[in-house]
Amino acid sequence: MAGKIKLSFQTRVFLTLLAICWILVGASMTFQYHREKDFKAKLLNSRLQMHNLRILEDLDQGEKIDDIVARIGSPVDELRITLIDNDGKVIYDNNDKTPFPIGNHNSRPEILKARTNGEGYAVDRLSENDEINYFYSAQLGENGIVVRSAVPYSHNLSEFLKADSSTFWIMAILTVIMSLIGFFATRRISLSIERLSKFAEKAEKGERIYSGESFPHDELGNIATNIVKLYIQRDEQHKEALRLEQDKVRLKKQLTNNINHELKTPVASILVCLDLLKDHPEISESKKEEYLDRMRANTLRLNSLLKDVSAITRMDEGRDVIEKCDINLSALIHDIVDEEKLKTDIDIVVDIPELHIDGNRQLLESIFRNLIGNTIAYSGASQMTIKADSKGNFMVSDNGCGISSEHLPHIFERFYRIDKGRSRAAGGTGLGLSIVKNAILLHGGEIKAASINGLTFNFNLAVKNTI
Repeated sequence: MAGKIKLSFQTRVFLTLLAICWILVGASMTFQYHREKDFKAKLLNSRLQMHNLRILEDLDQGEKIDDIVARIGSPVDELRITLIDNDGKVIYDNNDKTPFPIGNHNSRPEILKARTNGEGYAVDRLSENDEINYFYSAQLGENGIVVRSAVPYSHNLSEFLKADSSTFWIMAILTVIMSLIGFFATRRISLSIERLSKFAEKAEKGERIYSGESFPHDELGNIATNIVKLYIQRDEQHKEALRLEQDKVRLKKQLTNNINHELKTPVASILVCLDLLKDHPEISESKKEEYLDRMRANTLRLNSLLKDVSAITRMDEGRDVIEKCDINLSALIHDIVDEEKLKTDIDIVVDIPELHIDGNRQLLESIFRNLIGNTIAYSGASQMTIKADSKGNFMVSDNGCGISSEHLPHIFERFYRIDKGRSRAAGGTGLGLSIVKNAILLHGGEIKAASINGLTFNFNLAVKNTI
């Protein structure tokens, strides 16, 4: 045919490979786009679930919902909180600008998922009551009440849930580079395209991608290898971030269960004493005094537990929420020791230089008060020593009975007790050494324990250079 343009073999191969290349990269970008959006939705849901869980915890403690919402604040702007009972009826709504929700909410997708799986969320769903699109996150409580957080689907939320465009730009640039190299390497490009196609298929199917994917040792092969590494790196980052959020939720649930268990005994004991005093007014004064002493001891135990739980919760929130200032650590330790000496016959020896630290005074106090209190309550020691050098390396030791090797690896775990009956009798909460460990971590250090001729704690704190 006259005027027909005949392309060279190289050109035809190049154009074919170019078309395939764009298709594969487009598929990978599309997959990554939807995957990243789904990840961000799950990340936002995890934040809201933690907020919902805190509300459920405080509701179980008998606190009013209005007080809870006012106290804990909101993790995002314009957050709408609703409570739905077993019948699907809304019994609370913090948004007084819209009509109070009516109708059975058990058919809502996020509520249905929560009642089935314990939690659920819905992205960009239109509210039937105020005709506004929301991001919904629902959490089921033990009493059948569902706490639902709703974020208006505003421009800011839409931007947050949108996939990161940097990945797309990187993929696009790499594609252009591959096209230019392919023009000068058409004889070997087919092998690279074939293997890159397999990578895209694996990524699209969600199969595991290995960093050892083999490509030819040329320019295009190197680019394909970098694409795989970039994908694996992003994938691992996403999984790690999601795992951390899930761990926070798991630890919150675990802490809640442990607290409920710890509260049962003292509360039950107080109720028994109150019932005896109420039902038997004729009992002797000595018995009344005994019951009052027992109630006071259990009340102090509850107060200690709540204080320790508050400290643990603050530290779980992370470094950013802990206020720090310049503290004379040496003076702080001496003040604590002087105060604790009034409570015990144990000889406490302090040998530390002048040390300063950017830290939180309350958490630093908890480190040394818990270590000293642990020695006083459980060690049976006659002497305790607190030493430190100018670099912030501390050693706290005693000449007591020590701890057996089977218990030593677990002493920093929350609610771990070597002798449960003895620990409770001494007023322990099982959180003291866990508070010590987390407080040290938040001040840039780490702690280890050894039991040789007593119990020894070695730890370090990020102190300032002394003048």
